[in-house]
Amino acid sequence: MNRQQREIIARRRLQNILRTHVVANSRTLEQKISDAGPSDQRIDPHILTRVRNAMVREDEISKIPHATGNWFALPQAGTALLKERLADQARTIKELTKRSISQRIGQTLEIATYKALLTLENVTFLGRFKDLDEHGDQEIYKKEEPPQHLGSHQLEGDERLDFLVLASSGNWLGLECKNIREWLYPDREEVRETISKCLQLNCVPVIIARRIPYVTFRLLRPCGVIIHQTYNQLFPSSEQNLADRARHKLNLGYHDIRLGNAPDARLLKFIGQNLLAVAEDAASRFEE
Repeated sequence: MNRQQREIIARRRLQNILRTHVVANSRTLEQKISDAGPSDQRIDPHILTRVRNAMVREDEISKIPHATGNWFALPQAGTALLKERLADQARTIKELTKRSISQRIGQTLEIATYKALLTLENVTFLGRFKDLDEHGDQEIYKKEEPPQHLGSHQLEGDERLDFLVLASSGNWLGLECKNIREWLYPDREEVRETISKCLQLNCVPVIIARRIPYVTFRLLRPCGVIIHQTYNQLFPSSEQNLADRARHKLNLGYHDIRLGNAPDARLLKFIGQNLLAVAEDAASRFEE
């Protein structure tokens, strides 16, 4: 499909979703449009955002400013139902952004990655969790971060990578885990920071995130950046109630939320097979 065809599909899907959902934020719209549908008709977020903004300008959908960010609805949405749905979803967003919860959500993917690293035989890696068997995930686990230097190479300030892995080729790999809703486009700060840290330490960047669009792969893989998408956002097991509400089709609709910090088969394969298999070639391309 060309861009015009994708924009037509995006416009139609936006209208259909808002008829059913009544009100939604940008992350919910991404989940229901960019993360759904046949792969040959996938509408990436950058196209969806452009179409949504055009529809707001043309008064086809309304933008509703709120303390939790901008929300979107059809102009003809019933006031009472709109108010009810917005209150319910905004309440869920507020809980998700509480520091006590957002920190644990971020840590969940790090722990899954750590557990996958533990399955490697005769591989040196730096960064570990010290108290995984001492309490549940209703509180933050203690992490021993990898060092800020590799030989004479060092990071600025208090910066750290999530993990450092020594490949058999002798190259160090710098892993960053981003357990966030946003798709990691090349201009995202998370991408820039990861590459910056790895340049300072002279190691190969490895980015693990929920969703990474094709343009990021197309731009960064030839440069030696190793990328893996999980397709799921991991939640602490202790937050099942919040996860259920966030997943509900009439709440935020984040249907890809998965509970627990155990690595799935996809992450185990990436860490156990693919990562080290491509390390030497990636290091050569990154150095170049």
